[in-house]
Amino acid sequence: MPDFLLEAAHGGVVAGVDEVGRGPLAGPVVAAAVIFQSAPSDALCQMLDDSKKLTARRRDAAYAELCRSPNVTYGLGAASVAEIESINISQACHLAMRRAVKRLGRLPDLALVDGKHAPQMPCPVKMVIGGDGISLSIAAASILAKVVRDRLMVRLAERYSAYGWEHNAGYGTAIHKNGLKNYGVTPHHRRGFAPIRAMVEAANMISGEAGEMAA
Repeated sequence: MPDFLLEAAHGGVVAGVDEVGRGPLAGPVVAAAVIFQSAPSDALCQMLDDSKKLTARRRDAAYAELCRSPNVTYGLGAASVAEIESINISQACHLAMRRAVKRLGRLPDLALVDGKHAPQMPCPVKMVIGGDGISLSIAAASILAKVVRDRLMVRLAERYSAYGWEHNAGYGTAIHKNGLKNYGVTPHHRRGFAPIRAMVEAANMISGEAGEMAA
């Protein structure tokens, strides 16, 4: 379980930062930054862990507690599909993280960032590999980002119902791939990702061949 040791060891204002949505075929990247004004309560600590290890119900409960806690300051940031295609997924993740930190309303003395490749930040950065299972601040950030992104994909699924985004959050599940096969690519698909790029190229090739035949 994550703890508060890294935050307490620094002694200043420390933000935990994490992102979700690096791997899906569709949808934006979402990041969150979280500052605990003081060590979180035992009850809240028991609710926090790497968001991937929690059920949806437990994530929602932790999200609600984080949002209403006066001990928590948080910021959210995102990078759009267009930005992912323009600057690549790694840089888009870093962009979302910077936006989350800037929306805290105050610059932390240190950002604890999950992962091993340091993003450019307006404050000092300490990378923590597997940080969402180590630091309570990073775990909290992973939960906020995951819940916000999942809810966004549920809303998008109301308009694009063939891809199962309300269940797969844009990842390449069988339902999602079947939707792509039958209905093609939407504006929310990441065309730079290999499976989507292959579909677009195949469709363009077929369209070009059809145009040549018509001519």
